[in-house]
Amino acid sequence: MSASLATLDTPVALVDVPRMQHNIQRMQQRMDALGVRLRPHIKTSKCLPVIQAQLAAGASGVTVSTLKEAQYCFAEGIRDVFYAVAIAPSKLPQALLLRRQGCQLSLLTDSLAAAQAIVAFGQQHNERFDVWIEIDCDGHRSGLHVEDDSLVAVARILNEGGMPLRGVMTHAGSSYELDTPEALQALAEQERALCVSAAQRLREAGFACPEVSIGSTPTALSAMNLEGVTEVRAGVYVFFDLVMHNIGVCQADELALSVLTTVIGHQKDKGWIITDAGWMAMSRDRGTQRQQRDFGYGQVCTEAGDWIEGALLTGANQEHGIIALETAEGVDITARFPIGSRLRILPNHACATGAQFPDYHAVDAEGGVHTWSRLHGW
Repeated sequence: MSASLATLDTPVALVDVPRMQHNIQRMQQRMDALGVRLRPHIKTSKCLPVIQAQLAAGASGVTVSTLKEAQYCFAEGIRDVFYAVAIAPSKLPQALLLRRQGCQLSLLTDSLAAAQAIVAFGQQHNERFDVWIEIDCDGHRSGLHVEDDSLVAVARILNEGGMPLRGVMTHAGSSYELDTPEALQALAEQERALCVSAAQRLREAGFACPEVSIGSTPTALSAMNLEGVTEVRAGVYVFFDLVMHNIGVCQADELALSVLTTVIGHQKDKGWIITDAGWMAMSRDRGTQRQQRDFGYGQVCTEAGDWIEGALLTGANQEHGIIALETAEGVDITARFPIGSRLRILPNHACATGAQFPDYHAVDAEGGVHTWSRLHGW
């Protein structure tokens, strides 16, 4: 049974279902054209109906950032799960339980110490964990360099310890710092080439390395060639956000997540419209601050979702949002944005804003609103 926007108390997280479905099809069709599997990262949505829509479109398996996400997916019948965060030894018992229950969970490492811990725990419990090795392709975060002697050493520890090497993976997180097609295409090729080179180095050293997994939303949508890659992981594409819009990989009408908010006051002398969506609703993520266009805490839209040019959520307290207009001269803000009127705010970072809410309210093509629960915690 569906509700309507008018019945919702604010602030709430809205998902535009037609936009979401468009985004899912767009990414899936691109991966199909490039001849690789798509293993979506569910950390953006953490929501079963979204994940099911991705799988229905042709995705194969899922990527998770927490073992709670892995349990959530497995409980819903999704068996092929890649926990794509370097495993902490303390989490191995939880990983073992999932494996014993029948989940095809694979783990990640980028260090000798963690590889040794996986081997020791696996041997102790007679479990052969499938393990990926993380490759650093851009100095953004984690992983081993292709030339690092530790790359082969980690593979040797796993091999001699009876832990199957699933493959190598990487994530070009520095793509979030780019904003031209040429730069994105170049980084996508760097991501591909370095991860493929890591796999080749391991194979030349005598180790089976069947899989090569890469991916970020910007590079996935910019890659021209994925030769040697077996799968791509991407996540935020399902909703997109203002950071992705600034990068240039999506248009305004592809942003599928917003926060519905109510006008609760004004500061006429300052030109402020006060809403009930502060940082507890939008998050404190200010990712566009480092980009060419700063959207503050979010871009303001009408209740129907139409972009109001120049209207930004410029400030955020815990439960108060402050909207200001870039051009406020001659505008009667109390008349244009009366108390009780409703607006939508597009977020900087869909993952961070989604995390503020226990549910999404999914708006279908007919305007019906359906409640989709969202996973919380670790």
